[in-house]
Amino acid sequence: MSESADPLVLDFVEWVAREPRAYAEVIATWKTSCPRLTIWEDASERGYVARETIAGVGLIIAVTPDGERLLRAHGR
Repeated sequence: MSESADPLVLDFVEWVAREPRAYAEVIATWKTSCPRLTIWEDASERGYVARETIAGVGLIIAVTPDGERLLRAHGR
């Protein structure tokens, strides 16, 4: 990954960092019909967020240590 981060990816990672988000919430909030605008998929592929299953909660999206480093590196 380059040192310059996509602002929308940063926004997404920051949003998830506030609290782990249910997978359904992520899909509903960040879905787009534009195939060139794949914000949360990009964040996942870059290792900034990950899917986790939590007993009694289900599938969530949470920030990874790489995502936390990204946010710190960009003053977020």
